[in-house]
Amino acid sequence: MSRYLLAIDQGTTSSKVLLVNRLGRIEDMVQHDFMQHYPHPGWVEHNPDDLWQTVLSGCRQLMQEHQLNASDIIGIGITNQRETSLVWDRQSGEPVYKAIVWQDRRTADYCQQLAHQDPTLEAQLQARTGLLLDPYFSASKIRWLLDNVEHARNRAEAGELLFGTVDSYLLWKLTGGRRHATDATNASRTLLFNIHDQQWDPFLLRLFGIPPDMLPQVLDCAADFGTTQPNWLGGEIPILAMAGDQQAALVGQGCFKSGMAKSTYGTGCFLMLNTGNRALNSRHRLLTTLAYRLNGQVTFALEGSIFMAGATIQWLRDGVHFIQQADESEQLACIVPIDHGVTLVPAFTGLGAPYWDPDARGAILGLTRDTGIGEIVSAALQSVCYQTKDLQKAMEADGVRPVALRVDGGMVVNNWLMQFLADMLGAPVQRSQHKETTALGIAYLAGLQAGVFDSLEHIDKLWQSDREFRPLLPKQERDKLYQKWQEAVKRVQT
Repeated sequence: MSRYLLAIDQGTTSSKVLLVNRLGRIEDMVQHDFMQHYPHPGWVEHNPDDLWQTVLSGCRQLMQEHQLNASDIIGIGITNQRETSLVWDRQSGEPVYKAIVWQDRRTADYCQQLAHQDPTLEAQLQARTGLLLDPYFSASKIRWLLDNVEHARNRAEAGELLFGTVDSYLLWKLTGGRRHATDATNASRTLLFNIHDQQWDPFLLRLFGIPPDMLPQVLDCAADFGTTQPNWLGGEIPILAMAGDQQAALVGQGCFKSGMAKSTYGTGCFLMLNTGNRALNSRHRLLTTLAYRLNGQVTFALEGSIFMAGATIQWLRDGVHFIQQADESEQLACIVPIDHGVTLVPAFTGLGAPYWDPDARGAILGLTRDTGIGEIVSAALQSVCYQTKDLQKAMEADGVRPVALRVDGGMVVNNWLMQFLADMLGAPVQRSQHKETTALGIAYLAGLQAGVFDSLEHIDKLWQSDREFRPLLPKQERDKLYQKWQEAVKRVQT
């Protein structure tokens, strides 16, 4: 009997591969970082071969270290950084350009031009896709590639090129070019997919000038995605699940009931609230998206996206060298007062939800001669919580409020941060026992397809809490701090 599920978690700064046993427990994990490319201000790119090679080497490393054959693997699940866009040759698989990352803002002017040409367009887009007209999503990135890479548009119209988000690209590579597919959650982040009829939208394809033949087939999150080419991993292994990273984390957190919410703190921060079979149309610039699609049945979610969370701490470490290790941020925050007078707005690549201001830029406000590294580091951590509060208030204004928040991602090991988050939200914060809930979520979906797990209820029982943080800060102090944040955000908006 095959013993393990292989979970691929291809993220913004690294690729992880996890070995998960039949009980849903992580046996081992490998992680490979790769280089970020910033050719111009606001541009963010990845080398597609870096994405592929880090994934392939991670799979091979785990299988070699545990002396596993292809027959020992039940199946593979793939979860990925969403919206990041690639275009490659249908025959050779050669990308025409680097991958344009979700954080990239190069198409901001184009999106603004579209909005000025037709003031009703954003409402139309939201009605069809649940999304907003923003460079964040894939559609304007694809158009840029077709218009700016030599011969790309002609080749695309001749049927020679394929588009995919990272999941599609990895699937194409793993299957040796035999499968060009994606899942409904990744499709729902492209600004090209109608979330109500679950089809690529002809109106949107015409609007962005994208040939339909470029697009992948859209499947359920748990489905038959084909098998690996034998020479990659020593045999054919079924690929059984794909989902965007935030949706996979929702599954990994067991948020299967309407009203349950999770927030993942990685490079960015993504708060997702399950709204069941109801596609709630946000009036406060949140995103209506797919939580998951199983057996053709769609579960929707309301999502708020923050561009800079862990990336802000990375900047403190690698950009200005205020810290040498990320975990130093907790020690520094513990030795300064909560209300230290400094506010950091990390709008390095614009502001995400609920502001959606691509031209906003970062700022540190409230500096005095007494300000030191501790206050600035604390302000960076606090900015993550203030931005989460922004999302909470937007959800409340839309008529829904998470009763509690389940959290995951690299940042949640910081106890000071989690306590301040609970204080700012005025709600309990539940930290999962497993930090890698994104990879676990895709392993669960692959196991569901394979029959290892028989239902979502079965998966729900696998979730365990590590610790719950309850709010301790008085409401008056919370409101005072949050007001300072709101005033600071107004200063950086365009």
